[in-house]
Amino acid sequence: MKAALQATPWLSDEQVSPPDDWRTWVLLGGRGSGKTFAGGFWMNELAKGGDLTFALVGPAIHDVREVMVEGPSGLKAQAPRDNRPRWEAGRRRLVWPSGCKAYAYSAEDPDGLRGPQFHAAWADEFCAWRNIEATLSNLRFGLRLGPRPRLTITTTPRPIPELRRLLAEPGVRRDRASTAANAANLAPGFLEHLRSLYAGTRMEAQELEGLIVEDDGALFRAEDLARARGSRPARLDRVVVAVDPPASAHGDACGIVAAGRRGGTAYVLADRSARGLSPMGWARRVVETVRDFGADQLVAEANQGGEMVRALLVQADCPLKPQLVHATRGKRVRAEPVAALYEQGRVVHCDAFPALEEEMMALGCDGGGRSPDRADALVWALTQLMLAGRTQPRLRVL
Repeated sequence: MKAALQATPWLSDEQVSPPDDWRTWVLLGGRGSGKTFAGGFWMNELAKGGDLTFALVGPAIHDVREVMVEGPSGLKAQAPRDNRPRWEAGRRRLVWPSGCKAYAYSAEDPDGLRGPQFHAAWADEFCAWRNIEATLSNLRFGLRLGPRPRLTITTTPRPIPELRRLLAEPGVRRDRASTAANAANLAPGFLEHLRSLYAGTRMEAQELEGLIVEDDGALFRAEDLARARGSRPARLDRVVVAVDPPASAHGDACGIVAAGRRGGTAYVLADRSARGLSPMGWARRVVETVRDFGADQLVAEANQGGEMVRALLVQADCPLKPQLVHATRGKRVRAEPVAALYEQGRVVHCDAFPALEEEMMALGCDGGGRSPDRADALVWALTQLMLAGRTQPRLRVL
């Protein structure tokens, strides 16, 4: 579906469900980013079929009716004229002319989802639910109709363990929508006013950019990352590509980060990290990154099988001899000196790296999510460029 709707002027790619096979799609969005519109559009598309049963789940029944059903971006407002649904308040359900029905449920009453069954479900503002685990599990037990039941979740993110566990589940697809991308549909001056109040803060990162921002204990602060954005210099003294290899082909990502140094400042050039590649697939991606940026050094973490990593990179015709390093301390301890570089304003991000920055803000916090492979690769790269031989983390060259 995503490929087919790319030209639709009022939908961005992030607002369209993934085109491939999935069970759960999570759209993280800032305030006013159009995530509710995306959820409503997805369900209205499904409702063109006949006699399907859906679930609508919000923080409270009031939210389901006022936002998901009757809101300006809700199901009724954007439904096509020939299939515009009607709300039956007594039965708490929405009925389309096509024969489809959607029943409203509240996260305040998880047991209300025991018994009913559905072809699909749309869950809104997941992070604001009162009983997240019970509501989500009961909802999923009810998704048992049709050949491929699906769940779409739209929410402004918060640094809660439930969201991190959800995003770490196999088969979950995630997109992110920022408020700025939907500025044309917002009141004039809305975005500028909020940025004047919250620019560079965690509030901006979470509520406008749709990033998961950790609270107390986070090493990397949103304000430091916002300040770090800048341009690449015309010339660099040295370029390093760092690799955090995956433990398996289908689990964690392979972290691949390119960074350079000019004088006393480091420049993050690219995040080429990827998930789901075969061993030779990620090795070739590493070699491609080394060549694209004319790297002077290639660093690879050796904790997941050092000699295998070296052999794969040699097989992929790597122009550099990989320097294998072994982590002798925990991730948080290794990252602390790099976080200090950001506080000092000595690191520049030469592009937007939302996935990388989200992992950085989660590094060292107990969240139960995926391994921070991108952030690990960044720490290795900046350590080699700016800190090797002078401070932590300790490196053991193999």
